[in-house]
Amino acid sequence: MSKTALITGATSGIGKATAELFAEHGIHLIICGRRQDRLDQLKKELKEKVNVHTLSFDVRDKEAVFSKLNSLPDEFKVIDILVNNAGNAHGLSPIQDGNVDDWDAMIDINVKGLLYVSKVIINQMKERKAGHIINIGSIAGKDVYPNGNVYNASKFAVNALNEAMRYDLNEFGIRVGAVHPGLVNTEFSEVRFKGDKEKAENVYKGYDPLYAEDIADIIYFMVSRKRHVNIADLVVYPTAQASATILNKNN
Repeated sequence: MSKTALITGATSGIGKATAELFAEHGIHLIICGRRQDRLDQLKKELKEKVNVHTLSFDVRDKEAVFSKLNSLPDEFKVIDILVNNAGNAHGLSPIQDGNVDDWDAMIDINVKGLLYVSKVIINQMKERKAGHIINIGSIAGKDVYPNGNVYNASKFAVNALNEAMRYDLNEFGIRVGAVHPGLVNTEFSEVRFKGDKEKAENVYKGYDPLYAEDIADIIYFMVSRKRHVNIADLVVYPTAQASATILNKNN
Protein backbone atom coordinates (compact mmCIF):
# COMPACT_ATOMS: atom_id res chain seq x y z
CA MET A 1 0.00 0.00 0.00
CA SER A 2 1.31 3.45 -0.89
CA LYS A 3 2.25 5.76 1.95
CA THR A 4 1.29 9.40 2.42
CA ALA A 5 3.74 12.06 3.55
CA LEU A 6 3.11 15.57 4.84
CA ILE A 7 5.94 18.02 4.16
CA THR A 8 6.07 21.53 5.60
CA GLY A 9 8.00 24.24 3.81
CA ALA A 10 7.45 22.42 0.53
CA THR A 11 7.50 25.49 -1.73
CA SER A 12 11.29 25.62 -2.10
CA GLY A 13 14.61 24.10 -1.13
CA ILE A 14 14.77 20.87 0.84
CA GLY A 15 11.00 20.56 1.18
CA LYS A 16 10.37 20.86 -2.55
CA ALA A 17 13.21 18.48 -3.44
CA THR A 18 11.88 15.94 -0.93
CA ALA A 19 8.37 16.15 -2.37
CA GLU A 20 9.75 15.57 -5.87
CA LEU A 21 11.79 12.55 -4.78
CA PHE A 22 8.95 11.06 -2.75
CA ALA A 23 6.69 11.34 -5.80
CA GLU A 24 9.27 9.44 -7.87
CA HIS A 25 8.91 6.61 -5.36
CA GLY A 26 5.11 6.63 -5.29
CA ILE A 27 4.59 8.35 -1.95
CA HIS A 28 1.40 10.43 -1.94
CA LEU A 29 1.84 13.99 -0.76
CA ILE A 30 0.38 16.72 1.38
CA ILE A 31 2.54 19.71 0.56
CA CYS A 32 2.38 22.71 2.87
CA GLY A 33 3.67 26.25 2.63
CA ARG A 34 2.72 29.92 2.65
CA ARG A 35 2.85 30.49 -1.12
CA GLN A 36 -0.21 28.96 -2.75
CA ASP A 37 1.03 29.71 -6.27
CA ARG A 38 4.16 27.63 -5.69
CA LEU A 39 2.14 24.83 -4.12
CA ASP A 40 -0.17 24.81 -7.13
CA GLN A 41 2.77 24.65 -9.53
CA LEU A 42 4.38 21.78 -7.62
CA LYS A 43 1.09 19.89 -7.53
CA LYS A 44 0.75 20.35 -11.28
CA GLU A 45 4.22 18.86 -11.79
CA LEU A 46 3.69 15.86 -9.51
CA LYS A 47 0.02 14.92 -9.79
CA GLU A 48 0.61 12.54 -12.69
CA LYS A 49 2.81 10.43 -10.42
CA VAL A 50 0.98 10.50 -7.08
CA ASN A 51 -2.03 12.02 -5.35
CA VAL A 52 -1.18 15.53 -4.15
CA HIS A 53 -3.06 17.79 -1.74
CA THR A 54 -1.97 21.35 -0.97
CA LEU A 55 -2.34 23.23 2.30
CA SER A 56 -1.44 26.91 2.46
CA PHE A 57 -0.75 28.18 5.98
CA ASP A 58 1.95 29.75 8.11
CA VAL A 59 3.23 27.31 10.74
CA ARG A 60 3.33 30.23 13.21
CA ASP A 61 -0.47 30.48 13.07
CA LYS A 62 -1.62 27.91 15.61
CA GLU A 63 -5.31 28.16 14.74
CA ALA A 64 -4.65 27.82 11.01
CA VAL A 65 -2.37 24.82 11.55
CA PHE A 66 -4.93 22.99 13.67
CA SER A 67 -7.86 23.92 11.41
CA LYS A 68 -6.16 22.91 8.15
CA LEU A 69 -4.65 19.68 9.43
CA ASN A 70 -7.86 18.58 11.11
CA SER A 71 -9.93 19.07 7.95
CA LEU A 72 -8.01 16.95 5.45
CA PRO A 73 -9.99 15.02 2.80
CA ASP A 74 -10.60 11.37 3.65
CA GLU A 75 -7.98 10.08 1.21
CA PHE A 76 -5.30 12.13 2.98
CA LYS A 77 -6.29 11.62 6.61
CA VAL A 78 -3.80 8.82 7.28
CA ILE A 79 -0.32 10.37 7.35
CA ASP A 80 2.51 7.86 7.45
CA ILE A 81 5.45 10.28 7.21
CA LEU A 82 5.82 13.79 8.61
CA VAL A 83 8.74 15.91 7.41
CA ASN A 84 9.08 18.95 9.67
CA ASN A 85 11.04 21.06 7.22
CA ALA A 86 9.62 24.58 7.62
CA GLY A 87 12.22 26.86 9.18
CA ASN A 88 14.07 30.10 8.68
CA ALA A 89 17.01 32.20 9.81
CA HIS A 90 16.55 35.96 10.10
CA GLY A 91 19.56 38.23 10.45
CA LEU A 92 23.15 37.57 11.44
CA SER A 93 23.91 40.02 14.24
CA PRO A 94 25.59 39.83 17.64
CA ILE A 95 23.00 39.27 20.33
CA GLN A 96 23.27 42.83 21.65
CA ASP A 97 22.25 44.17 18.23
CA GLY A 98 19.58 41.57 17.49
CA ASN A 99 16.20 42.51 16.07
CA VAL A 100 13.42 41.35 18.39
CA ASP A 101 11.06 40.73 15.47
CA ASP A 102 13.71 38.45 13.94
CA TRP A 103 13.97 36.58 17.23
CA ASP A 104 10.20 36.11 17.37
CA ALA A 105 10.12 34.83 13.77
CA MET A 106 12.84 32.23 14.39
CA ILE A 107 11.34 30.94 17.64
CA ASP A 108 7.80 30.95 16.24
CA ILE A 109 8.67 29.17 12.97
CA ASN A 110 11.51 26.86 13.95
CA VAL A 111 10.24 25.77 17.35
CA LYS A 112 6.56 26.55 17.92
CA GLY A 113 5.59 25.86 14.31
CA LEU A 114 7.25 22.46 14.44
CA LEU A 115 5.38 21.71 17.67
CA TYR A 116 1.99 22.80 16.33
CA VAL A 117 2.21 20.61 13.23
CA SER A 118 3.64 17.66 15.17
CA LYS A 119 0.87 17.86 17.79
CA VAL A 120 -1.84 17.11 15.23
CA ILE A 121 0.03 14.43 13.31
CA ILE A 122 1.34 12.65 16.40
CA ASN A 123 -2.19 12.15 17.67
CA GLN A 124 -3.18 10.08 14.63
CA MET A 125 0.12 8.20 14.56
CA LYS A 126 -0.31 7.33 18.22
CA GLU A 127 -3.77 5.90 17.56
CA ARG A 128 -2.38 3.64 14.81
CA LYS A 129 0.86 2.90 16.67
CA ALA A 130 2.74 3.62 13.47
CA GLY A 131 4.38 6.52 11.71
CA HIS A 132 7.69 8.21 10.94
CA ILE A 133 8.70 11.77 11.82
CA ILE A 134 11.73 13.45 10.25
CA ASN A 135 12.80 16.75 11.81
CA ILE A 136 15.04 19.01 9.73
CA GLY A 137 17.53 20.62 12.07
CA SER A 138 20.87 22.23 11.29
CA ILE A 139 24.49 22.10 12.33
CA ALA A 140 23.49 25.35 14.06
CA GLY A 141 21.69 23.05 16.51
CA LYS A 142 24.91 21.19 17.26
CA ASP A 143 27.60 23.87 17.07
CA VAL A 144 27.14 27.49 18.20
CA TYR A 145 28.88 30.11 16.07
CA PRO A 146 29.41 33.88 16.39
CA ASN A 147 26.28 35.93 15.59
CA GLY A 148 24.17 32.76 15.41
CA ASN A 149 22.69 33.23 18.93
CA VAL A 150 18.87 32.97 18.59
CA TYR A 151 18.99 30.92 15.39
CA ASN A 152 21.37 28.56 17.19
CA ALA A 153 19.00 28.44 20.14
CA SER A 154 16.02 27.61 17.92
CA LYS A 155 17.88 24.77 16.21
CA PHE A 156 19.25 23.45 19.50
CA ALA A 157 15.57 23.28 20.48
CA VAL A 158 14.80 21.23 17.36
CA ASN A 159 17.61 18.86 18.30
CA ALA A 160 16.21 18.52 21.83
CA LEU A 161 12.66 18.05 20.58
CA ASN A 162 13.80 15.35 18.16
CA GLU A 163 15.27 13.39 21.06
CA ALA A 164 12.25 14.07 23.27
CA MET A 165 9.85 12.86 20.56
CA ARG A 166 11.88 9.71 20.10
CA TYR A 167 11.79 8.97 23.82
CA ASP A 168 8.13 9.83 24.38
CA LEU A 169 6.80 8.10 21.26
CA ASN A 170 8.87 4.96 21.59
CA GLU A 171 6.07 3.03 23.28
CA PHE A 172 3.82 3.67 20.28
CA GLY A 173 6.22 2.32 17.68
CA ILE A 174 6.64 5.73 16.02
CA ARG A 175 10.03 6.28 14.41
CA VAL A 176 11.65 9.69 14.92
CA GLY A 177 14.85 11.02 13.37
CA ALA A 178 16.58 14.25 12.40
CA VAL A 179 18.85 15.51 9.66
CA HIS A 180 21.19 18.38 10.54
CA PRO A 181 22.66 19.84 7.33
CA GLY A 182 25.64 22.11 7.00
CA LEU A 183 25.79 24.64 4.18
CA VAL A 184 23.02 23.94 1.64
CA ASN A 185 22.60 26.16 -1.41
CA THR A 186 18.92 27.13 -1.20
CA GLU A 187 16.95 30.34 -0.60
CA PHE A 188 18.05 30.12 3.05
CA SER A 189 20.79 32.74 2.88
CA GLU A 190 18.68 35.13 0.84
CA VAL A 191 16.06 35.05 3.60
CA ARG A 192 18.71 35.42 6.28
CA PHE A 193 20.17 38.48 4.54
CA LYS A 194 16.68 39.85 3.90
CA GLY A 195 16.79 39.76 0.13
CA ASP A 196 20.41 40.81 -0.36
CA LYS A 197 21.22 38.42 -3.21
CA GLU A 198 24.88 39.40 -3.44
CA LYS A 199 25.52 38.54 0.21
CA ALA A 200 23.53 35.33 -0.17
CA GLU A 201 25.46 34.22 -3.26
CA ASN A 202 28.80 34.88 -1.58
CA VAL A 203 27.96 32.32 1.11
CA TYR A 204 28.24 29.53 -1.46
CA LYS A 205 31.24 30.72 -3.49
CA GLY A 206 34.67 29.07 -3.50
CA TYR A 207 33.60 25.51 -2.65
CA ASP A 208 30.96 22.91 -3.49
CA PRO A 209 28.04 23.28 -1.05
CA LEU A 210 25.30 20.77 -0.44
CA TYR A 211 22.13 21.06 -2.50
CA ALA A 212 18.52 20.44 -1.57
CA GLU A 213 18.54 17.20 -3.58
CA ASP A 214 21.38 15.86 -1.42
CA ILE A 215 19.29 16.24 1.71
CA ALA A 216 16.19 14.85 0.00
CA ASP A 217 18.19 11.71 -0.87
CA ILE A 218 19.05 11.28 2.80
CA ILE A 219 15.47 11.83 3.96
CA TYR A 220 14.20 9.22 1.51
CA PHE A 221 16.88 6.79 2.66
CA MET A 222 15.74 7.26 6.26
CA VAL A 223 12.05 6.69 5.58
CA SER A 224 12.65 3.74 3.25
CA ARG A 225 14.44 1.56 5.80
CA LYS A 226 12.75 -1.57 7.11
CA ARG A 227 10.23 -1.10 9.90
CA HIS A 228 12.65 -2.17 12.64
CA VAL A 229 15.30 0.40 11.61
CA ASN A 230 15.20 3.97 12.90
CA ILE A 231 17.95 6.40 11.88
CA ALA A 232 17.83 8.75 14.80
CA ASP A 233 20.28 11.57 14.10
CA LEU A 234 22.42 12.57 11.11
CA VAL A 235 24.84 15.48 10.64
CA VAL A 236 25.63 16.18 6.99
CA TYR A 237 28.35 18.53 5.74
CA PRO A 238 29.65 19.36 2.29
CA THR A 239 33.16 17.93 2.02
CA ALA A 240 34.64 21.44 2.26
CA GLN A 241 33.04 22.02 5.66
CA ALA A 242 34.30 20.53 8.94
CA SER A 243 32.17 22.47 11.44
CA ALA A 244 29.98 25.54 11.68
CA THR A 245 33.09 27.71 11.57
CA ILE A 246 35.61 25.67 9.54
CA LEU A 247 35.17 25.91 5.78
CA ASN A 248 37.85 25.23 3.18
CA LYS A 249 37.25 27.64 0.31
CA ASN A 250 39.13 27.95 -2.97
CA ASN A 251 40.59 24.47 -2.82
